[in-house]
Amino acid sequence: MRVSKLFNKTLKEDPAEAEVVSHALLIRSGMIRKLSSGVFTYLPLGWRVLNKISNIIREEMNSSDCQELMMPIIQPKELWEQSGRWFVYGKELIRLKDRHDREYCLSPTHEEVITTVVKNEIRSYKDLPLNLYQIQNKYRDEVRPRFGLIRSREFLMKDGYSFNRDEESLSHTYQEMYEAYTKIFTRCGLNFRAVEADSGAIGGSSSHEFMVLADTGEAALTYCESCDYAANMEMAVHGKRNYENGNNGKLEEVHTPNKKSIDEVSEFLNIKPELMLKTLVYKAIFKDDEKLICVVVRGNREVNEIKLKNAVSAIDLNLADNEEVLKATNTPIGFLGPIGLIDVDIYVDEEVMEVKNGATGALKEDYHFIGVNPKRDFPKSSIVGDYHNVDEYDHCPKCDGKLSFKRGTEVGQVFKLGKKYSEKLDCKFLDDKGVEQHVTMGCYGIGVGRTMAASVEQNNDDRGIIWPIAIAPYHVIIIPVNMKNGDIVNIAEDLYKSFKEENIEVILDDTEERAGVKFANADLIGYPIKIVIGSKTLEDKTVDLKIRATGEELIVPLYEALGKIKEILL
Repeated sequence: MRVSKLFNKTLKEDPAEAEVVSHALLIRSGMIRKLSSGVFTYLPLGWRVLNKISNIIREEMNSSDCQELMMPIIQPKELWEQSGRWFVYGKELIRLKDRHDREYCLSPTHEEVITTVVKNEIRSYKDLPLNLYQIQNKYRDEVRPRFGLIRSREFLMKDGYSFNRDEESLSHTYQEMYEAYTKIFTRCGLNFRAVEADSGAIGGSSSHEFMVLADTGEAALTYCESCDYAANMEMAVHGKRNYENGNNGKLEEVHTPNKKSIDEVSEFLNIKPELMLKTLVYKAIFKDDEKLICVVVRGNREVNEIKLKNAVSAIDLNLADNEEVLKATNTPIGFLGPIGLIDVDIYVDEEVMEVKNGATGALKEDYHFIGVNPKRDFPKSSIVGDYHNVDEYDHCPKCDGKLSFKRGTEVGQVFKLGKKYSEKLDCKFLDDKGVEQHVTMGCYGIGVGRTMAASVEQNNDDRGIIWPIAIAPYHVIIIPVNMKNGDIVNIAEDLYKSFKEENIEVILDDTEERAGVKFANADLIGYPIKIVIGSKTLEDKTVDLKIRATGEELIVPLYEALGKIKEILL
């Protein structure tokens, strides 16, 4: 490919709406263009990257005996009602009607469709295990599309589904997919971690996310420095933490004028923050209803809303505002507590139950209780569980090692679905005794566009993108510094032709731009190898070869250039 023929326009400035580096660089380098909020066109260079990622996925899936197919994007409402997800998926599900007023949705995922397809095709245990996948656009009406390709309304995704006889067989397939995903992201040249994760709207009993590590990643994760434990913050747990919980005290109501925050009350009462018991009120949203609930955690902890939402079995959770709290408890925010609270479900973090001489709001403005012993004083109907976030002072739950924290971007996830969909959609097979059984399912997804964006988040500098060789749009760019010098142009053309004959992915910058502009564009786009043809080439028959990832510069004899490129690309 010649740059003069390439459909690619680079930009000097970051777009105003770009919040993360991948969004800015993918637009500036001419990889993508925004059509509307969360909807993008992939231009030729970006599409080449996506195709390379897709081909790596295909190769690893096919080598694991998975079979590719293609399913409809438009899905009937009836299927989603059978699975129970028509309402569970909420407003992210893009719904539409045809001319006959029949309701459909645009596919955010394909569990319902694939289960229906398979149930009409399989008959016996001899048809299992079966592992099917596709690479296709998906649609989700994100409340706030952001970060470019990382959270968009339309996105390219690989989604796969396995059908197994039982949990043992599923565990084997799940491990195969876990290993295949590890190979995929390794081949893509990414630094990543697989972490324990929440199954979310997909459901199921077990899940792992594959997170590409980057300081600008959208999600937080924690991992142990001494063993293999890793989890995203939604699912992270920790070893037992030693607190000074105090001795049993007498429950007393004390005046705390205008002291609302944990820090204010803690200082006023001379009580450590971990002995302060803070109460937050949430609005829990269900399929046909909503209600207020409260959760109690230690003052030094933050509520983990995903853990709480799962415990409540809610579709969504939102912090209640002051007006809602006043109406439900007759108490302003800042003085809430579970003692004496009625008509509101109370969720108490397991760490709170260890406190013996704590403090909490007294359900009265400007008053708190001291001498609180939750086992003695809290309502017996309180629902105890793990509702807090892990923090830097916690230790590994497996080996008690030190936990470290990173940020990352999720690029893939694997789920054990069990019989969640096969029972609701009646997908069965005959076992070896002739008895009907529901199949046991797994689900395996990769965000192809997310993988491209995450690679940029991880691999960039102040000049632009640094593509790993495996997914770069082209491997080599040849830059003749002076297109008016016939000898320089001829050498560049000969080198370009020899590279193409050897099937090296090469692009020739044959434009009339100044050399500095060519160099800047090459670095912005992120070609792994840059070969410069200039006056030195004419003088001593050498070329300047520059490696984008390392910044290494080599002076290579012209006749050795082809061999050197092959050596690097291997």
